[in-house]
Amino acid sequence: MPKKSTVLLIALIFGIGALFASCAGVQTKPTAANFKDPVIAIEMIDVPVYDGYWYYSGKIKPTKGKAGNHGAPLVLAITFNITNGNPYPILLEGYNFVLAFEEFDMTTVNGYEAQWIPAGKTNQVRVTTVFTTRSALLKLGVTSGYKLKAKGINMWQAMEKYWNTIPDMSFPINIYEGSFSFSANGVSNVIPFKGTYPE
Repeated sequence: MPKKSTVLLIALIFGIGALFASCAGVQTKPTAANFKDPVIAIEMIDVPVYDGYWYYSGKIKPTKGKAGNHGAPLVLAITFNITNGNPYPILLEGYNFVLAFEEFDMTTVNGYEAQWIPAGKTNQVRVTTVFTTRSALLKLGVTSGYKLKAKGINMWQAMEKYWNTIPDMSFPINIYEGSFSFSANGVSNVIPFKGTYPE
């Protein structure tokens, strides 16, 4: 092969290689039009700390400290899978949702722990919340009295059932009115969410 043809062939090979390299380095820019909603799912709910079921009123003199209306704490950890189907990373900025035992609201959860989710990947977000028999009792009395009456049970019966059986996950835990906030290069989106565990 003539020397001139060899030089041209080498130049052509390098040119094609540079073209592919430059194309591979081009990333899709986030826009409102190409932003795909992340997929959110409940992976699991567990009880990392459990102190049983108890409640005492302010009429009871404690061994230490001051008297008051106090109830057993309940710690729940909710693990979400969040899948980013976009060809660019997205930022989870925050979330909020209502957590209910069956149809009875127990607490509202808010979180602002930001994290980046890489393109095409799934991150796990573990959310821990704490409430007590005292706070749940007040919530039931304010928002769910008529529901309890329709079921023929009272607040105390409901509380005892939930606190004693929560380690076995023997009733559905519902998450609703949820919203997860995401952004990417100035593009923002809020994704609604609801789910039940166990399904």
